[in-house]
Amino acid sequence: MSNDLLTVAYIAASILFILSLGGLSNPETAKRGNLYGVAGMVVALGATAISTQVTGYGVLFVSMVPAIWIGGLIATRAAMTALPQLVGLLNGFGGLAAVLVGYASYLNPDASLAGIDLTIHKVEVFVGVFIGAVTFIGSLIACGKLQGWVSSKAVLLPARHLVNIALLGTVIGLGYTYMTLQDTAGLLPLGIMTAIASLLGVTLVLAIGGADMPVVISILNSYSGWGAAAAGFMLNNDLLIITGALVGSSGLILSYIMCQAMNRSFANVLLGGFGNTNYQGSATVEGEATATSVEETVELLNAASSVIIVPGYGMAVAQAQHAVAEITKTLRDRGTQVRFGIHPVAGRLPGHMNVLLAEANVPYDIVLEMDEINDDFAATDVVLVIGANDTVNPSALEDPHSPMAGMPVLEVWHSQTVVVLKRSLSAGYAGVANPLFYKDNTQMLYGDARTNVSAVLSQLTSTQAGVPALASAGR
Repeated sequence: MSNDLLTVAYIAASILFILSLGGLSNPETAKRGNLYGVAGMVVALGATAISTQVTGYGVLFVSMVPAIWIGGLIATRAAMTALPQLVGLLNGFGGLAAVLVGYASYLNPDASLAGIDLTIHKVEVFVGVFIGAVTFIGSLIACGKLQGWVSSKAVLLPARHLVNIALLGTVIGLGYTYMTLQDTAGLLPLGIMTAIASLLGVTLVLAIGGADMPVVISILNSYSGWGAAAAGFMLNNDLLIITGALVGSSGLILSYIMCQAMNRSFANVLLGGFGNTNYQGSATVEGEATATSVEETVELLNAASSVIIVPGYGMAVAQAQHAVAEITKTLRDRGTQVRFGIHPVAGRLPGHMNVLLAEANVPYDIVLEMDEINDDFAATDVVLVIGANDTVNPSALEDPHSPMAGMPVLEVWHSQTVVVLKRSLSAGYAGVANPLFYKDNTQMLYGDARTNVSAVLSQLTSTQAGVPALASAGR
C-alpha cells in the first residue's frame, strides 16, 4: 500500500473512532458507536499490516492470531460484574504497550534521526515509558481493589505526599542524566525511572478510596490514551497520536464530570487523595432497622401509584437485572409509574448500571440520571434500593464530619417508603455506615437480591387484576 493510501485509510479510521465516541455517549446509539469503533480498528490494523513499513508477516501472524483469540474469549466469558476489572486491566495493557514501544524505539532508533529530532525522540520515549509504567501498575492495583484482593479503603502511607514529590524529583533528575547519555547508555536511567514510575502507580492508586474507584478507572483510561499518543510520536504514526489524544481527552473530561457529580476535587483524585487524610470510613450508626418480607414488599408495590428503582453493584453481583426488568414491565402494565434513578458512579464503572438495564431491555426513557430524578422522590410512594449503598447514604448531606460529606447522592429517604434489598446492615464499598437503614420510613428486605427480586416478581405476577385497586382503597 502506498503512503497516500495509508494516509487515507488512517483518516477513515480516525473518523470512525470519532463517530464511535459520539455513539457511545448515548445508550440508544451505543451499539452503533461500538460497531464504528470495531470498524475503525479493522481498517487501522488492515492498513498497517499491508503497508510498506511492515515486512515481518510471520511474526505479525503469530502475535495477532492468539491475541484475537484471547481477546474474544475474555470478552465473551467475562461476567457483567467483572467489567470494571476487565476495563481496568485493558487500560493497563495499553500502558504496558507504551512501555514496550518506548524501549524498542530507544534500542532501535530511526537512523535518520539527528540533532533536535533525536533529542525530541528521546524525550518522547522517556515520557511515554513514564506514563505507560504508571498506567500499567496503577491499573493492576485498581483491579486488585475492585476484585477484593487489595483493601478498598484509602491506604494512606506515612508522608506519602513528600514521598511522591521525592519520586517525581528523582524521575526529573534521571531524565536529565538520560538525555545527556549517547546511544544506548541511557538504558540504565530509563530502567530506574520505569521502576520509580511503577512505584508511583502503586502509591497514587492505593491512596484512593473505594467510593472514587469509578473515577480512577476513567483516569487510568485517560492515561492509557496519552500513553498511546506518546507511542504514536515515537513511531511517527499519526493514527496512534489521534486515537490516543481522543481517548486521553475524553477520559479526562469524563473523570472531571464524575468528580463534579461526587463533589470531589479533580486534583484530589488525580493525585491520589492529595490533602485528604481522613478518608477511612465512619463508625457504625446507632439505631434499630425495620425488617420486612417479600409479602409486605409486594403489598407496598400493589398499592403504589409511583415507584422508583435505584440499582447498585449488589444488583450486578446478584445478576438480578432481568427479574427487575420483569417487575418493571408488570407494574407498568398495571398503570404504575416506574422509573430508575442512576447515580453517576453507581457500580464500579461509569455507566455500569445503564449497561445492565439495557441488557435486560429496560426502556431508555425511564432510566434517569440523579439530577433528573432527585426532586421527584418526595412525590414517590415506594423506592426500591437494590444493592446500592454509598450512592443513597444521607450522611453525605446530613453529617459534615462524614468521609462522604458533600457528595451528591440519590435522596431516596424523602419518599413515602424505602425498601432496601441487602444482605445485611454492613457498610458499603467506601466503608461508610449508612443511616438510611435506620430511618422510620425505611424497611430492610434481607437476603440475596436475585432471590428476593424473583420472589417479589412471582407474587406480583400472580396477583389478580383487581387486587391493586382493592389494596389501594383499603389503605
